[in-house]
Amino acid sequence: MIPAATLFPILPPSATGLARMAAEASHVADGHNIEFRALEVRSLLNKTTSKRRLSLPYSINPYRGCEFACRYCYARYTHEFLGPAYRDPALFEQLIFLKENAAWLLEQELRRHDPADEIALGTATDPYQPIERTARITRSLLEVFARRSGLRLGIVTKSRLIERDIDLLTEIHRRNTLVLHLTITTPDAALARILEPRAPRPDLRFRAVRRLRAAGLTAGILCSPLLPGITDTPQAIDAMAARAAEAGASFFAAEPLFLKPCSRPTFVSFIREHFPQLSAEYECRFAVDAFAAPAYQDELRGLVQQACRRHGLAPRSTDALLTRDAGPVRKPSAACQAPAQQTLFA
Repeated sequence: MIPAATLFPILPPSATGLARMAAEASHVADGHNIEFRALEVRSLLNKTTSKRRLSLPYSINPYRGCEFACRYCYARYTHEFLGPAYRDPALFEQLIFLKENAAWLLEQELRRHDPADEIALGTATDPYQPIERTARITRSLLEVFARRSGLRLGIVTKSRLIERDIDLLTEIHRRNTLVLHLTITTPDAALARILEPRAPRPDLRFRAVRRLRAAGLTAGILCSPLLPGITDTPQAIDAMAARAAEAGASFFAAEPLFLKPCSRPTFVSFIREHFPQLSAEYECRFAVDAFAAPAYQDELRGLVQQACRRHGLAPRSTDALLTRDAGPVRKPSAACQAPAQQTLFA
């Protein structure tokens, strides 16, 4: 366990806003190399602005920080908003804040919310990371949504824990537009273990898609990010699309890797350790820009569209977190039967 003094250096008396809230956050629990703290927040619905040209009006992240520790995570920079003491990218996965009174805040904010404005749950941190099993913040938010009508809600996660909430998701789906997204970066369990160290195994995520579809919910697969030289080959994309179709996914989407400055050191270290032969290529690709070259993006887009056509999957023509363009409603296939329960982690 990391000493609290390391995670929470004493802030200057002048600290205000998020920095002071973080400094005053109360200890909740400890995990493996993780500390959890309760964070007082004034708002839950966040107006979205993005250099990635996302068109999401609003997002909700029940947690600040994420246990899954994905090596490519673009959200590590968000801890920097807490002040200079939190600029170490590793703190994003070692120091997790639980947002207090989230359901009450959502109730208040939805009173002023335009139902036409879409809401994405889990854009920066996974709403079903392991602490959710006991904290149940995400479930409390779903209880709020289940009492509303006419909303447009998208949820994205890497966790099969979403299956726990099928009862609420079904109720939300009945009176609102709801689209669920399971991120499965690779079907290779060994690669997934080093790429997304604390996320559930890929096979468990595929099973979650099957269960969600068996419940009549709109649920698809995000194969993102596509990693150059590792998961971006035509064969790899086609294989993932085939697995998505087998799971009965409503749609299939994949986007290329982009590396924000906060993500680059962690990801480059990952490449040097596990794929040293690709180090020079990655240094070149992301030397001056966090985004992949336009020609490469077009090439991948074409491969994804071909794979979708080949396997009868709906592609996503806009940002995959939106409720629009999720494709026509597909009935779950006969193969989408809920298998026996298994443990969350291998």
